[in-house]
Amino acid sequence: MISPEGKLIAVDFDGTIVEHAYPKIGDEMMFAFATLKELQKKGHRLILWTYRDGDYLQEAVDYCAANGLQFYAVNENYPGEMLTGNYSRKILADIFIDDRNVGGFLGWDQVWQLLHPEGKEFSFQLQNELAHYNYKKPGKRKWF
Repeated sequence: MISPEGKLIAVDFDGTIVEHAYPKIGDEMMFAFATLKELQKKGHRLILWTYRDGDYLQEAVDYCAANGLQFYAVNENYPGEMLTGNYSRKILADIFIDDRNVGGFLGWDQVWQLLHPEGKEFSFQLQNELAHYNYKKPGKRKWF
């Protein structure tokens, strides 16, 4: 079920869902599939957002499916997106979960607690509100 309060969450594969072993598929990161399935139950739409393509991408999609995880979209903003001409490869997501974050991957237990503290409704807290201070000033351009 897709909730109107649900967020679009882009999730990397190598180093995030599984340990790094590219082009092979590494072992599952602890709690990855359990957390991702719980995020879906909360109404979030998950996009697999990965550098993989071709057969390597299909292997990742199949691996996730074999572990009970179907994505809303794969390397696209929505299912069946038609890309023509010049376009940005960046996915339009509310949240990105990736091992290349500043400071590295937090771990699925911390991701869950950041997004759904104690399993409650979505509650995203900025890690550094001061860094976003200018975007909140009246009359200033709002980027998000």
